[in-house]
Amino acid sequence: MNGLSFSEVCCLFCCPPCPSRIAAKLAFLPPEPTYTFLPEPEAGPPAPAAPRCRGNVEGRWKLHLTERAEFQYSQRELDTIEVLLTRSSRGNKIGCMYIRCVPNARFTVLFSHGNAVDLGQMSSFYIGLGTRINCNIFSYDYSGYGVSSGKPTEKNLYADIDAAWHALRTRYGISPESIILYGQSIGTVPTVDLASRYECAAVVLHSPLTSGMRVAFPDTKKTYCFDAFPNIEKVSKITSPVLIIHGTEDEVIDFSHGLALFERCPKAVEPLWVEGAGHNDIELYSQYLERLRRFIGQEVAAHHA
Repeated sequence: MNGLSFSEVCCLFCCPPCPSRIAAKLAFLPPEPTYTFLPEPEAGPPAPAAPRCRGNVEGRWKLHLTERAEFQYSQRELDTIEVLLTRSSRGNKIGCMYIRCVPNARFTVLFSHGNAVDLGQMSSFYIGLGTRINCNIFSYDYSGYGVSSGKPTEKNLYADIDAAWHALRTRYGISPESIILYGQSIGTVPTVDLASRYECAAVVLHSPLTSGMRVAFPDTKKTYCFDAFPNIEKVSKITSPVLIIHGTEDEVIDFSHGLALFERCPKAVEPLWVEGAGHNDIELYSQYLERLRRFIGQEVAAHHA
């Protein structure tokens, strides 16, 4: 999230604001796209049509990454990435990415990324993460990010993850008990919303926020009607196991947000508080992968045994 001057904050919250204005000012920094989807030429007779998902967008696509994506692997890994377009209930085309990281993976992670990156920039991280935690990865770009159409708004966030969830379930036949919802930073907002409405294998909240107002005004104690991203009001409705990860020195979303969500969430497991970590470097600490492996390989697996 980008920093705001005091006058900008006053203007936001005293006008009075509407949630979409708060969301736009506090959260969304879509980068210049680091990838495109190229139409895949048809070879030979037409293949059988893939199962249709809600809002399915026709066509077969191939991922093309620009240099700005800084892809760290070879063509072999790139070939494991399948991309598709689906359509949200709000009419936007949503770019999705499915990475088969390991054969016969028991779980697929539906990953909602942070606010200043797109699928191209995240692709290398997804391959590395999935390989190390023994999961496949499915991700999507929010409206207005990458190849996704429309503009990033709070309502679009919820529709975007719904479209991704239905594409993963319908196109790939992945059942809810095999899906782990993972949200990072602003990505915890659609993740919490979806997890509060659907049961899944598990939920991971990485550097989560309690609400937009509480980020801008740390002393905020209640949720106002014009607040955006009210995770704190939804997290108690999650029925799946929840792992919360937060750095104690987070300079963007204070560590207190992770603590507050942990206290409010009845399904929370032992959290991971990364001593000394900030907002964007938790993945560099060894306990990050260790805790994820234990959560997915032992706790979640036992929960669904």
